[in-house]
Amino acid sequence: MTKFSDLNLDPKVLKAVAETGYDTPTPIQAGAIAPALEGKDVLGIAQTGTGKTAAFTLPMITLLGRGRARARMPRSLVLAPTRELAAQVAENFDTYAKYTKLTKALLIGGTSFKDQDKLIDKGVDVLIATPGRLLDHLERGKLILTDVKVMVVDEADRMLDMGFIPDIEEIFKRTPFTRQTLFFSATMAPEIERITNTFLSNPAKIEVARAATTNTNIKQGVVMFKGSAKPKEPSEKRALLRALIDAEGEACSNAIIFCNRKSDVDIVAKSLTKYGYQAAPIHGDLDQSHRTRTLESFRDDKLRFLVASDVAARGLDIPAVTHVFNFDVPSHAEDYVHRIGRTGRAGRSGTAIMICVPRDEKNLDDVERLVKETIPRLEVPNAAPTPATETEEKPKRTRNRRKPEPKAEEPKPAEKPVQDDKPKQDEKPRQERARGGRGRGRNEPDIVGMGEEPPAFIAMSFAERAKV
Repeated sequence: MTKFSDLNLDPKVLKAVAETGYDTPTPIQAGAIAPALEGKDVLGIAQTGTGKTAAFTLPMITLLGRGRARARMPRSLVLAPTRELAAQVAENFDTYAKYTKLTKALLIGGTSFKDQDKLIDKGVDVLIATPGRLLDHLERGKLILTDVKVMVVDEADRMLDMGFIPDIEEIFKRTPFTRQTLFFSATMAPEIERITNTFLSNPAKIEVARAATTNTNIKQGVVMFKGSAKPKEPSEKRALLRALIDAEGEACSNAIIFCNRKSDVDIVAKSLTKYGYQAAPIHGDLDQSHRTRTLESFRDDKLRFLVASDVAARGLDIPAVTHVFNFDVPSHAEDYVHRIGRTGRAGRSGTAIMICVPRDEKNLDDVERLVKETIPRLEVPNAAPTPATETEEKPKRTRNRRKPEPKAEEPKPAEKPVQDDKPKQDEKPRQERARGGRGRGRNEPDIVGMGEEPPAFIAMSFAERAKV
């Protein structure tokens, strides 16, 4: 069996690796390190959780052992799709390069340009960045990539999903043609294959597992769920999630819960917290410092449940995650592989449970077609509240109108005598005033608005006034 000591790594690197407790490389590490040390381009294809980060970090540190960095001209470049993955690569570099004098800079969004500029101006050996922030520095004239000797693209298929391929092509064009390129991905989409054919020169291809396969250490299952009514489905689905967590019992010491939408991440995290489950959200709209604190709390077992969007699905190395719950079936089938790859890492066993509502059945078919296996169907746990007893959010307002008490019968009023419609002889019929006040007949109407004794000339009839 191959050991790290057999891979011609720098003794200082081997010392750092030994302190981490590892002595045997994973298949992707054993396959990629040797050709990388020979200066060849490498195309590594392996499922998540197999140690791809160390597969390029260890040979990169060894190759950069000689030489010196110049201001604004890094000697190597590592591109990662998310801030969290870039920060994780930086942590790995610090761990394995602690006995060397190599320097690094981390260029990610959500942090100060000024602090990053200071590091770049001093000169760094390794530049770890997300594509967007790296292009920002290039456009500001703060970086020159003509001295890059080793370029690494990590999680390339995630770059494709996030729309970074045009940025990757632009960055490639600014690096020297003689660079060495290490390209790692979990899947090989046609667009990724086009990029590798364009920018890699006769690469050594290491494929340690069939593309888009899931880890055999992970126990998978899906619950087919249909709400009692469309307005009630979200709250009933959250109640089902809590029941699934409870059904796992003590085996579920911690878990990552994935949602497709950022808004649902916040809602699910808030709902779990409300019901006494220790949970916190993480997604791209949160401040970077907040995301970092949340991840640290989860790693340190201060937080039991991490509710995440796909920003946390790729590359995060948290070895002790026991469960992954897919609150939604992922829209992209490849994301399923990366999501459940957060558990069952480093030889451990894990559990991945997914909730599928009727509108997500097409996405479920895509997932099963990609992984080429049927995910076992699970029964709804007995602890799950039925739709009729679900009281997750605000209790329903019921209108219990009391029936009015019967009232005591009131005496009927005495019947009034029926009056004859015909006027009495001594009563003169009242003539309606014609429109405009004219055309009054002999029978003059009462004067309205002048009191009981109007002026004499007003009381005179029209004929009498004519005579006057």
